[in-house]
Amino acid sequence: MKQRAKELKAQQSAAEALQSVLDKIASLDEPDRTNAERIHAIVTGVAPSLAPKLLYGSPAYANADGKPVLFYQERAKFKARYGNLAFFGPAQLDDATMWPTSYAITELSSADEKVIAELVRKATGQL
Repeated sequence: MKQRAKELKAQQSAAEALQSVLDKIASLDEPDRTNAERIHAIVTGVAPSLAPKLLYGSPAYANADGKPVLFYQERAKFKARYGNLAFFGPAQLDDATMWPTSYAITELSSADEKVIAELVRKATGQL
């Protein structure tokens, strides 16, 4: 909660927010660093309208209203055996009355990257 309060107080420019995300990604241990770098490349390539920012100290991507659409939570944060790619309410992933909003990631394959790209497209209303 302290991290989130600090983030809210720090009104950053888009460039500062991007640099904060890149710095965070660079500070991660493997394989989280590689996973976060690949996710960052996918999100910024597929949905450049999403703005990188930190959310609870993790790389996140927000819509034009500043609401987070998705984030990557590294495994070390909670001593988990996998990282977590999670989508929030603004993500338009609706599929009937139940759908997944969180994905466990150990390592990303090229097939996984394609799935993430499709999820980001859907989340941002591009499908």
